[in-house]
Amino acid sequence: MSWRAQGMRAWLLQRLTAIYMLLYAIGFVIYFAGRTVVDHVSWQALFIHPVANIATLIFFFSILYHAWVGVRDILIDYVKWSPLRFILWTLITALLIAMGIWVTMILYSLVVV
Repeated sequence: MSWRAQGMRAWLLQRLTAIYMLLYAIGFVIYFAGRTVVDHVSWQALFIHPVANIATLIFFFSILYHAWVGVRDILIDYVKWSPLRFILWTLITALLIAMGIWVTMILYSLVVV
């Protein structure tokens, strides 16, 4: 892909992450539709399974990437002063990376228990 197609790649990946998040949310609702009581033990039993854990991890990373592309586009369109745009982009990227690490640690702690 050429340099000019970078925006198209980000656009496509943002749409694909949106589709994955929608499918995950539908599956999540279907899974919990028949359950009346959801307590800590049932949550832990769900996320001990590797399939649910990996699907959830992909879901959260999809949210983070989706947000990163959206914020990047907003900053490019509306923040015209380059140093401020770079500072905001760096701070937001660091925050999203920290959130990704945090989610990974939470899901990993459920599997290790």
